[in-house]
Amino acid sequence: MAFFRSVSALSKLRSRVGQQPSLANSVRWLQMQTSTNTDLYTEMKELVPEYQERVKKLKKEHGSVELGKITADMVLGGMRGMTALVWLGSAVDPDEGIRFRGMTIPDCQKTLPGAFPGGEPLPEAILWLLLTGKIPNKEQVDSLAQELRSRAKIPEYAYKAIDALPVSAHPMTQFTTGVMALQVESEFTKAYEGGIHKSRYWEPTYEDSLNLIARLPGIAAYIYRRIYKDGKIIPLDDSLDYGANYAHMLGFDDPEMLEFMRLYVSIHSDHEGGNVSSHTAHLVASSLSDPYLAFAAALNGLAGPLHGLANQEVLRWIRNIVKEFGTPNISTDQLSDYIHKTLNSGQVVPGYGHGVLRNTDPRYTCQREFALKHLPNDPLFQLVSKIKEVVPPILTKLGKVKNPWPNVDAHSGVLLNYYGLTEENYYTVLFGVARSIGVGPQLIWDRALGMPLERPKSVTLEKLEKLVGASS
Repeated sequence: MAFFRSVSALSKLRSRVGQQPSLANSVRWLQMQTSTNTDLYTEMKELVPEYQERVKKLKKEHGSVELGKITADMVLGGMRGMTALVWLGSAVDPDEGIRFRGMTIPDCQKTLPGAFPGGEPLPEAILWLLLTGKIPNKEQVDSLAQELRSRAKIPEYAYKAIDALPVSAHPMTQFTTGVMALQVESEFTKAYEGGIHKSRYWEPTYEDSLNLIARLPGIAAYIYRRIYKDGKIIPLDDSLDYGANYAHMLGFDDPEMLEFMRLYVSIHSDHEGGNVSSHTAHLVASSLSDPYLAFAAALNGLAGPLHGLANQEVLRWIRNIVKEFGTPNISTDQLSDYIHKTLNSGQVVPGYGHGVLRNTDPRYTCQREFALKHLPNDPLFQLVSKIKEVVPPILTKLGKVKNPWPNVDAHSGVLLNYYGLTEENYYTVLFGVARSIGVGPQLIWDRALGMPLERPKSVTLEKLEKLVGASS
């Protein structure tokens, strides 16, 4: 029961997040929470009853407790700030950013197993952490990596479904099509049609989620090879981990690129439950749609310019700067003029601002640290650094944004470009592969905890005006 008590402690700490400058010292207990199981399913089977009991107790003893007020601004402003759903894997604090099961990105980099000592966290380690709340050891991570490789075989009809689309179709359109094709083998759908008891819904959801996570890199790599290369499939390498294998199947084998892909997948995996892709998956799955259907819907949300598509917009914008001046080595005055030109044309500066964060995104910071270590003299990286110096003061002076600081998208494109993945239209697919590692665990827990059909209340504009006492 030590883990049960520790998670309860974390919940109390999070409720006081606004009263404390840092939770760094408050989550040290999590670093001691490990397990001896090498099989992830076995670990889950032990944890499910504990979590079910916690939810049952919350409903029975605290179901009527108010969690906050809802304002008209929230209703009209994208529901920002509403506490409306439970998401186990991560939480985003406006000031310090993402925490994965209570751990910051630096915590993860220091604590989670990498491909080598001091290496970036392996995506398999992030998956284990998000699903169980426990820090895996290297043996557990290696076991999970092998399990994912054993699930990674893609049926031929999935390739054929993608091939039915024009090569010119956007990579995200092809990606969603591939995911929908994989749905034919949904274990949840089979089990539901077979009359499985609702207390066991999580078990076929687990199978679907791990199968989906395992197969996405192969589907995504095929789309990349089909659109931009010779169309030949590069087979999975049984000696490589999840992130490295994805890079390998794309056609990249530079050790630095393999390491960056591990970092990229890990930091893009989860960002609490309110973002468009995560919330969409949760919403669709609440109707008992299987993980394939739910994740395909999530990908369609991720493809929007205000969500995952932003990462390709950043690199395009940076390239336009270089095109305008003929060089990336421009002065701060020239850059300032170009930024004002962007804003005056009615556009936003891509990669800056965030719906929750109010400081620099730590996902940006860790990518910057990676660049400083591996490509400090790259001209585009130096331009990205200069942009970070110039943009925030301009946005702050305008007074129209709550967060003038860079987010995760402001940096990833330049790193990918440096290692040879220059096709920015494809970047959102990378994001989609990574996001499965955050969404999959939550869908499993949704079914384990019996989360109901999501059905919020809506009001008409006239009703809202009446509620606030306004005249039309």
